[in-house]
Amino acid sequence: MSSFMKSLPVSELDARARDIFRRVVDGYLATGQPVGSRTLAATPDLNLSPASIRSVLHDLEGLGLLAAPHTSAGRMPTELGLRLFVDGMMQASEPTREEREAIERGMARPGSIEAALVATSTALSDLSACAGVVMVPARERRLAQVTLVALTPGRALAVLVDEEGGVENRVVDLPPGLMPGALEEASNYITARLAGRTLGEGARLMQAEIASGRSALDAASADLVQRGLVVWSEDAARRPVLIVRGQANLLDEAALGDLERVRSLIDDLESKQSVAQLLDLAREAESTRIFIGSENRLFALSGSSVIASPYRDREGRVVGVVGVIGPTRLNYARVVPMVDFTAQSLGRLIR
Repeated sequence: MSSFMKSLPVSELDARARDIFRRVVDGYLATGQPVGSRTLAATPDLNLSPASIRSVLHDLEGLGLLAAPHTSAGRMPTELGLRLFVDGMMQASEPTREEREAIERGMARPGSIEAALVATSTALSDLSACAGVVMVPARERRLAQVTLVALTPGRALAVLVDEEGGVENRVVDLPPGLMPGALEEASNYITARLAGRTLGEGARLMQAEIASGRSALDAASADLVQRGLVVWSEDAARRPVLIVRGQANLLDEAALGDLERVRSLIDDLESKQSVAQLLDLAREAESTRIFIGSENRLFALSGSSVIASPYRDREGRVVGVVGVIGPTRLNYARVVPMVDFTAQSLGRLIR
């Protein structure tokens, strides 16, 4: 990711330039359209002639803060201008009670933490009209119980229940020569040794027992356990590190006018590992971090912004990142506090 763009401090703009610049940015973020001098001149509380407004707009364009996408089409903020606005002029608004309740309802979803994170990402996406993203904590869940149930003569269903109440199923191939009751015996054996352990910890312990001959299982049952361990361990290693919800929110009317940008953005979101690497940069931040457009290589082509905030467990350790991905014209003043609130709430959820 490239370093943040260097913008001049707000204090170097005089009061008139600051006022007009803020009005252009506010208008653009609200409508997605450039703001013209006639629109500004029609504002009741702006006592400037159209000629004076055009002069200021020209100066702001010369500073690289505004751009005119088309002749006589008005001005819109550049990425440099958005950075200046976000860092020095934006007045953030706290999430409403309805927004806070919607986010907290997602976290209160029964089941595994991953299910709550999916619901939280969906709620954040719906509220922000962006794509919601949550980086899952880098930790393995601890198992409470494993049950093996026969499906066909050669296959069984392994039902895994973790300590948080999450349930997952995996299909395991059965070795030949299994005795009646072997599935129940293997279930009891695995549960006794894996209860309270992660899959990795349990796999190492049980493989050591089987290899050393200390296992009470017969050869066929031991083979079944080892096959299951391979399936479960591989599945755990492939577990997604990133949850993305609400990509459809990015297909708004303005975005559809630039299908190439939309296609690039959707491709970026499909590359979850790359997005996870970007969000990983936000883990080091103390609070919400904002990446605008080409400030990061991943979204340079699609012209998108990322708002991300780390969330911590109860010991204060950063365990993940939550955020949104959307167009550079998103409502920063509303979305930034929303992401920050979500991160703080997730910190209370993660144990």
